[in-house]
Amino acid sequence: MIRRRIASAVVLVLASVPLYATTYTFEPNYTQGVVRWSHLGFSSPAAQFGQGEGTLEFDQADPARSSVQVTIPLASLNTSVPDLDAHLRSADFFETAKFPTATFKSTRVEKSGAPDRLRVTGELSLHGITKPVTLTVALVKVGINPRSNLPTVGFDATATLKRSDFGLGKFVPQVSDEIQMHITSQAVEAKAYAEYLKAEEAAEKAEAAKNAKKE
Repeated sequence: MIRRRIASAVVLVLASVPLYATTYTFEPNYTQGVVRWSHLGFSSPAAQFGQGEGTLEFDQADPARSSVQVTIPLASLNTSVPDLDAHLRSADFFETAKFPTATFKSTRVEKSGAPDRLRVTGELSLHGITKPVTLTVALVKVGINPRSNLPTVGFDATATLKRSDFGLGKFVPQVSDEIQMHITSQAVEAKAYAEYLKAEEAAEKAEAAKNAKKE
């Protein structure tokens, strides 16, 4: 009986892990998004967020076996209007002092018509509330980054959210409940990226030591 339970547990674990996926790390400087809404019907302001961090398990041969998890620091939220930025971070909206990050973890990846199109469903945790969200994803490119010479993959994704679902419904319906979101992301093969960052850090330390001797 015990052996059967262990075998069953192993099968469940293996079934939940992409066997042929490559692990990628998101590059924070190239993982960002824009959200846009309607303001009283007169204009469509936008806010940008960035510096996303996380991992992507991507199987190019069978994208449905892929998975993703990412964390966004909400302190990066920026509308280019200082008063609005402060209001969005306040208790009226995101309460960033209490809820400093938003996270997304996929639960299902499905092919969506064209070979470079996917539907990624997952759990979005925002403002202390977790809700299912589906992203429409376009695979932009898979290849070698000519600047870093590292294996890289790029995606664009869109989704429509209701901010009231996450306790962010102040001023609805004058300010639209629906938010249009567009995300762009770039991820690098994890092991190669880690070695790349180590080499960059070592080079910076060597340069700093060299400059210190000159002084």
